[in-house]
Amino acid sequence: MSLPHLLPDERIDRVNEDLSLIQKKQGLTYGTDAFLLAAYIRPQPRGIAVELGSGTGIVSFLMASKNKAAGVYAVEIQESFAELIARNAEINGLNERVTPLCADLRELSPAQFGKEVDLVFSNPPYMKCDTGKRNLHDEKFIARHEVFGGIADFCACAGRLLRFGGRFVCVWRPDRLTELLAAMRDAALEPKRMTLVHADAQSEPCAVLIEAVKGGIPSLRVTPPLLLYQPREVGQSSRVLTPQAQDIYQHCIFSGIFDPDENRKPVRKEP
Repeated sequence: MSLPHLLPDERIDRVNEDLSLIQKKQGLTYGTDAFLLAAYIRPQPRGIAVELGSGTGIVSFLMASKNKAAGVYAVEIQESFAELIARNAEINGLNERVTPLCADLRELSPAQFGKEVDLVFSNPPYMKCDTGKRNLHDEKFIARHEVFGGIADFCACAGRLLRFGGRFVCVWRPDRLTELLAAMRDAALEPKRMTLVHADAQSEPCAVLIEAVKGGIPSLRVTPPLLLYQPREVGQSSRVLTPQAQDIYQHCIFSGIFDPDENRKPVRKEP
């Protein structure tokens, strides 16, 4: 792959062995939340997915590169980032799998995708406009704050776009969990699986992951918590990821106890 032309305010990062990503130096760059969300989503290799609020497109690209969806529409309201998604799709050879769409999610309908979709996922802005320090760069402020829609708008959009039985997967702040659950219920999205994420066993949760089903019956499975780091040993300067966190970063999967339904597969008996 030849190196792409970068603008003065851009840089290119290697995400893993599969992906390279152009990012804006003053824009919101990807972090742990992106890997958590991409890994939490169950594969639907034949499904059509929509990401709401895509930023640079990192989650959509992880989804496509790991064959977790047949195609992904990456919806982003900021035109500069929608253009960046298109460039990132090109340099990674994923322009036939990931389609950027510059649009306001509050106005989206299934007609824009030809039909209702199988999966919607999002890492929404997690701060209200009147909270937190005002970032000097509008692009980063918009990515972090609910300037173009709050969590109720994200859930309502997912409810409109999904087919009956389709799934909505979201990463969110634990201190605003009740808002997310209420918004899901209002959009006919029934929470079915939830995992709290902690830095370690002594820390409060730093994120919550939820999978909901459109039209599902009430029945929420709360998994054991995910710990990102092993206990620090005496004299240890750097932190070591847990095996579960390594699976997330390296293989884009939540395994074992975090996805009980995936483990309920028939056991082949020996003759």
